[in-house]
Amino acid sequence: MARITLDGLAHSYLPAPSGPADYALKGLDVDWQDGGAYALLGPSGCGKSTLLNIVSGLLRPSEGRILFDGEDVTGLPPARRNIAQVFQFPVIYDTMTVRENLAFPLVNRGVDQATIDRQVAAIAAMLEVDGMLDRRASGLAPDDKQKISMGRGLVRDDVNVVMFDEPLTVIDPHLKFALRSKLKELHQRVRATMIYVTHDQTEALTFADRVVVMQEGEVVQIGTPVELFERPTHTFVGHFIGSPGMNVLPAERGGAGARFHGHDVALDGAIAADAAGRLEIGVRPEFVTLGAPGTGIPATITKVADVGRHTVVETDAGGAKVSAITNAGAGGLPSPGEAVGLSFRPDRTRAYADGWLVSGGGA
Repeated sequence: MARITLDGLAHSYLPAPSGPADYALKGLDVDWQDGGAYALLGPSGCGKSTLLNIVSGLLRPSEGRILFDGEDVTGLPPARRNIAQVFQFPVIYDTMTVRENLAFPLVNRGVDQATIDRQVAAIAAMLEVDGMLDRRASGLAPDDKQKISMGRGLVRDDVNVVMFDEPLTVIDPHLKFALRSKLKELHQRVRATMIYVTHDQTEALTFADRVVVMQEGEVVQIGTPVELFERPTHTFVGHFIGSPGMNVLPAERGGAGARFHGHDVALDGAIAADAAGRLEIGVRPEFVTLGAPGTGIPATITKVADVGRHTVVETDAGGAKVSAITNAGAGGLPSPGEAVGLSFRPDRTRAYADGWLVSGGGA
């Protein structure tokens, strides 16, 4: 396995880029530690696949370097990087048996038969496919085919990193949880460096120890799932992660913190003195409380959705949409059109300037 370092990595598909807008990746500096489980998370078009192709050697960056354990591999072809990749669609040979598919990467490298048998048996047991080793791959269900594809990436013991590119996209929803759990278990057992690329926050947050959140070719935050949820350093992270995402509300400086809809709002800490740009406050729906009219910030309920475990209430406060997550009390669910008063939990309410966190000590 290897520690992977991205040093000033930037890439443009244009021959003569003239500015930041011409770059698919914009000056990334990232460290993936040896044996870690990471996710690259972001919407389509944010640069995830471009970065994956650069790390694998399929694409050479316009600027910067890729280091494996301190060695510059920027100019090395894929075959010399010892990378295993699992794609969105399972890459297996239907005419081969499960055993032959799992063994193929080792056979192709001239590994002795005793080692092949040992490695294949170990991976098959981990994947719980040891009972189908002699079956043709063409007859397998899609989730089993993806398991075999994963196994082909894990069967080698000389791999620097295993990269997963949207591996569960074609899997039925009711099977995704089982495969996510299996992948997490595999990482804990083999301790390989794994990078999981996805636009699905659930997949990223349940698999990875640390998540790299990308937007428009930039890394906006790297952190644990808890850190991304509790302290997003950019409004994009707050909005993208969570269901529903963080409320991002227009604000201005006022009182001891900020003002929203004519009312002072207490924050998690002071706003940085040098903060400049468009000021907003961010608070997750979990930390918004609905009170009686005349208390807190006046708002009107516009929508109520009972999602089972809790209720999501959408309100309008001076033209701004504010969502709250609540549990129905003895009085039952609120109704659209009702007037309420909103209050925000101070230690979970943060200020942002031009999207970046500027309160409570900033990032």
